[in-house]
Amino acid sequence: MLKDITVSCAPHISGRFSTRSVMVDVIIALVPAMLAAGYYFRMHAVILVATCVLSSMATEWLCNLIRKKPNSLGDFSAVITGIILAFSVPPNLPVWAAVIGSCFAIAIGKMVFGGLGANIFNPAMVGRAFIAVSFGMMMTTWTVPATINPEMPNISAENTVDARTQATPLALSKEAIKKGAGAEIVNEQLKDAAIGQVGGCLGETSAIALLIGGIYLLIRKTISIHIPLAVLLSAFVFGSIAWLINPEVYISPVVHLATGGLLIGAFFIATDPVTAPLSVKGMWIFGCGVGIVTMLIRIVGEYPEGMMFSILLMNAVTPLIDRFCKLIPAGGKPSAT
Repeated sequence: MLKDITVSCAPHISGRFSTRSVMVDVIIALVPAMLAAGYYFRMHAVILVATCVLSSMATEWLCNLIRKKPNSLGDFSAVITGIILAFSVPPNLPVWAAVIGSCFAIAIGKMVFGGLGANIFNPAMVGRAFIAVSFGMMMTTWTVPATINPEMPNISAENTVDARTQATPLALSKEAIKKGAGAEIVNEQLKDAAIGQVGGCLGETSAIALLIGGIYLLIRKTISIHIPLAVLLSAFVFGSIAWLINPEVYISPVVHLATGGLLIGAFFIATDPVTAPLSVKGMWIFGCGVGIVTMLIRIVGEYPEGMMFSILLMNAVTPLIDRFCKLIPAGGKPSAT
């Protein structure tokens, strides 16, 4: 009987998903947001996405060459990092800054740890954080969508002359908190935020496009519902409490969900299988942490957006969450005897 037993190294159970197929699904899911970005920001979107993707791929190829490792570009993870990073910065970010951020994201956020599967933090968020601390003014200068003004002029985050062409709804929301009134102006932008006709980071302005992509990933079972639902529910509850306390100062929780990086973060960044917990319980803890920290920064902190910080913070505690929420091995828990 022993001769019929095959002994081999793990894994012993194969699934229908490969790394490449998962990445392809994510790329497909990002297409609606990419089309919306191209519609509202024209060549800004094309140049920025192309720059970040090509820079990310070139950096990963070079890192593998230096480390004398096989070429890993075929898994398309560098492409995802480039797209997510491009979606997370202002449309008018200079090309050279996008190149620097992409190189930092791959080299420091990913390859220095050993490549895909070994990185602690989401590489795109690492790159964005580096750009934010290095070129703060560039990261707070926005572009008016072409559908409002074909010339797409830049508007600084402090400019609140015209609420419709405000830097971002969240920036105006922060002004309302500081002034103690004015939240209703932001609430009126819900329709524009849903379709993407607002200022903001390249790929986060169209809530409908991001929802379409997120639903596609859920249908394909590329991601599970737990983290996105935890992020959005916790953010909605937190935002509702503030809104019910003073609706003149704090914007509607629905506007919070539709603006900024909540949707792209919930569906495309927080669900990164490398940097998120493994267990369902851990996913709920992780997602709630992302949503709560994001809202704390938006409502209490000085910065108008907190998705990047919340994801990096929760990435850091993911090993602790996994340790607290241990997976039950195949076959059940081992006997105590």
